[in-house]
Amino acid sequence: MLSRLWHYNTLRNQILIGFMLVMTAVLVIFGFNTYRSVSGLLKKSAAKHIQETAVQANGRFDALIGQMDTLTAQIMTDVYVQELLQGDLNGHPPDFTERQNLARTVGHYQTYSKGINRIELYTGDYRRLFPLDEQSLDSRVKQEWIQKADALKGKLLWLGLDPREPENVLALRRVNLVDRWFSSGGYLLVSLDRSIFEPRESLEADSMAEVMVLMDPEGLPILSNLTSFPEHFDLLHEAGPNVTLNDQEYMMIRQKSAETGWTLFILTPIREVTQGISVLRTAILMSGLIGFLLFLLLSYLVSGLITKPILRLIRTMRGARDGVLKRISQNSRTMELQELNNTYNQMADNINELIRLVYEKELIQSRTELKALQAQINPHFLYNTLEAFYWSLSDKGEEELANLVIALSDIFRYVISDTGRQEWVTMREELEHIERYLQIMKMRLGSRLGWTIVCPEQYGLVHLPKLLIQPLVENAIVHGIEERVDGGTVCVRIEPSSDRSFLRVTIEDDGSGMEDAVRKELLLAVPSGTSSASKGTGIGLRNVKRRLELYYGLTPGELTVESLPGYGTTVCFQIPIEGETYNEKNANRTGRG
Repeated sequence: MLSRLWHYNTLRNQILIGFMLVMTAVLVIFGFNTYRSVSGLLKKSAAKHIQETAVQANGRFDALIGQMDTLTAQIMTDVYVQELLQGDLNGHPPDFTERQNLARTVGHYQTYSKGINRIELYTGDYRRLFPLDEQSLDSRVKQEWIQKADALKGKLLWLGLDPREPENVLALRRVNLVDRWFSSGGYLLVSLDRSIFEPRESLEADSMAEVMVLMDPEGLPILSNLTSFPEHFDLLHEAGPNVTLNDQEYMMIRQKSAETGWTLFILTPIREVTQGISVLRTAILMSGLIGFLLFLLLSYLVSGLITKPILRLIRTMRGARDGVLKRISQNSRTMELQELNNTYNQMADNINELIRLVYEKELIQSRTELKALQAQINPHFLYNTLEAFYWSLSDKGEEELANLVIALSDIFRYVISDTGRQEWVTMREELEHIERYLQIMKMRLGSRLGWTIVCPEQYGLVHLPKLLIQPLVENAIVHGIEERVDGGTVCVRIEPSSDRSFLRVTIEDDGSGMEDAVRKELLLAVPSGTSSASKGTGIGLRNVKRRLELYYGLTPGELTVESLPGYGTTVCFQIPIEGETYNEKNANRTGRG
């Protein structure tokens, strides 16, 4: 299961998942903030609209109240009404005819005022003057309302619904007598049709439109635009901004009139307010979905632009299984990916060059081993023959020749034995081989050849390729010492370099030397293996230099040749010490003929 999931753990899928998580978080945060902000604005706008509706409705009520106040003031200050009430206060109660004449005066005002059902006039002791019956004021309204009307000193007092006729609204006003310094002379009671306060549209209870309720100070509804309404209206006074009526939630606005003391309630269904919010939510969800799909497509294309060059690089690198690294020929438009391609191409070139060098090294080594095997023929037969010469010469007393045979045998063993298994030797073994070679050459040159080998003991265990120094010693003898009549001396010196991480190997001779032009020609001919110098001078140098390049690299293995005619030649190169331990004490090995 895990291996199957790991198959999908690609860079492209990781980029897609990362982009999707970031985009989802951005869309959720942005959508939530947008929804919250816009829904808040819609709710504020709805509340403002409801408040304006309440203000407009309250203004309409104030206009009606103003009309009623003007009308009642005109009736109260009518001359005939003033005379009747003042005569009653002076002890001359109006007779039936005078009371009957009030119908003409009251009817005149009632004709030009819409919504007035009845106007009642009472004396100061609560007796009714008009209409023509003997009902008293205190039986018509509560005593406390009469006291409030007296406290208002002639201002219109709105009482609310008529207890006897709930379809009517009552308003009470004290009549002040102008000629008696505006003292109380009676009371004016006006009955109004409650329909004048109702809005134009009458809606059913399950309607989605606004609900308008007007309540008197007693908590009784004066009007409502619903045909049915809950009986307990105290809930509206105690509720907060939202109220639930008839299983429907409303947003409520209160507006209390300072003139009447009535409270206007405007209720708007929450569904009406949140209808725009629902549309907004749907729009945000659709926009988020479309944005998510577009971002998914864009992320897929962008991830492809990123991963496609990487996949191409991976396919190219898989070609290394065949043994050869191929270069990437296509360029990328992205700086980082182009740099990655350039780095890979450079690495491929370096690895291919290293493969070529290793192959060439192995080829040279194989050819060397082949030649050694061809020269070896039967080394045991050769060793046995040399041993027989040694014992024969020893028996005849030819010790010098016997030692020469032993030296020659050791040289053969060093050169051709363990071929392919002992490519590296220690510095001590290489120098011992050189000394045996010098001993054999001394048998031919006699006193004309001398040598000196200098190597500190702590460097005797440093490893180097076999026969790396001997060809240069051979060149020094053949091209330097042998050409001089009086011979010369060869010096092999091993010493540390200035930074003590390399060993400097120097082969000097005081032979005939060479001209500078010949030296330069020799150095130019070394890489190609061709030289015009006699006796194949460049072959040994070429062999040593090439082996230094293959084993150590060109920088640490750089080989230099210095020479002066008549003064000799000096060949020098360096090899790494490779972490050997050293003592400060030096020891020299010296041999002379």
